[in-house]
Amino acid sequence: MAFIGGANAATLNVVASFSIIEDFVRNVGGDRVSVTSIVPVNGDAHSYEPKPADVIALKRADLVLVNGLQFDPFMQRLAKSSETKAPVVEVTKGIEPLKNTQEGDGHAEKSDHDDHDHDHDHDHDHDHDHDHDHDHDHDHDHDHGHGHHHGHDHGEYDPHAWQSVPNAITYVKNIADALCQVDSGGCDSYKANAGAYTQKLQTLHESIKAAFETLPKDKRTLITSHDAFGYLGATYGLTLLAPEGTSSATEATAADVAAIIRQIRQDKGSAVFVENISNPALIKQIASEANVAVGGKLYSDALSGPNEPASTYLNMMQYNADTITKAILKK
Repeated sequence: MAFIGGANAATLNVVASFSIIEDFVRNVGGDRVSVTSIVPVNGDAHSYEPKPADVIALKRADLVLVNGLQFDPFMQRLAKSSETKAPVVEVTKGIEPLKNTQEGDGHAEKSDHDDHDHDHDHDHDHDHDHDHDHDHDHDHDHDHGHGHHHGHDHGEYDPHAWQSVPNAITYVKNIADALCQVDSGGCDSYKANAGAYTQKLQTLHESIKAAFETLPKDKRTLITSHDAFGYLGATYGLTLLAPEGTSSATEATAADVAAIIRQIRQDKGSAVFVENISNPALIKQIASEANVAVGGKLYSDALSGPNEPASTYLNMMQYNADTITKAILKK
């Protein structure tokens, strides 16, 4: 849908499914865009229940941005019930998703897409071909980045793609393209903003890589509430354990907890972390029974409020990397 307006056109109304996409939109859209997030800061998209106000927000939107990969399916339901005229764009388009596997040891694996299609199409149809247009700096090894989980997963793919900074660069490109589609008059501005923000993301990527390269090879196992950090592990050489699988809406059973405690002992788990979106009780129980210290709080599926350390994506990723390295190097 083209955005109609003259030189003094009204601000473009963008609705994002959750706070991390909202932050990307602020950086790309600048003062031409007003953006709101359906799931609030520190909120859990896996268990979010839409409200009547959300229907109104989508009805008034010029553009709706969702993660896709079955992370935020409530947004498609909201789009239908609101009868919004706005395009609904999945910002993970072009990202190579990690596959969820429920059999065997529950490793998250890269999807079997061998044809790396780099043609940067901008059609914003809602297909799932995931062409691989993110040829950024992937000089990490993938031997360590397995996410072990014992809960039940929702969907074929791990949806937490933003936990890899090179993937965030693809999110930003897709957001700029989507804004250009609905507001062609602002396209030069969106592209310039996206370029400047991408430079910051590249710097962040190098900073996180350098931080994790200081960790001993045998001290790179992390335990978190749910399996939200598989992409972080795959990109930066970490192993993740989680009792709840990729959806925090699935509660871990006693057997799940016992299994992960055994695995922590076998893998010599380096540190255990609570998450901003999850009740810390289960992780604290696991840490106590496995005799592993709680290394701090990580921000997974949502940004923090303004007075907390993860109110932007840049801050969140750097804070998580710093928290992980401090917890492990203290040992």
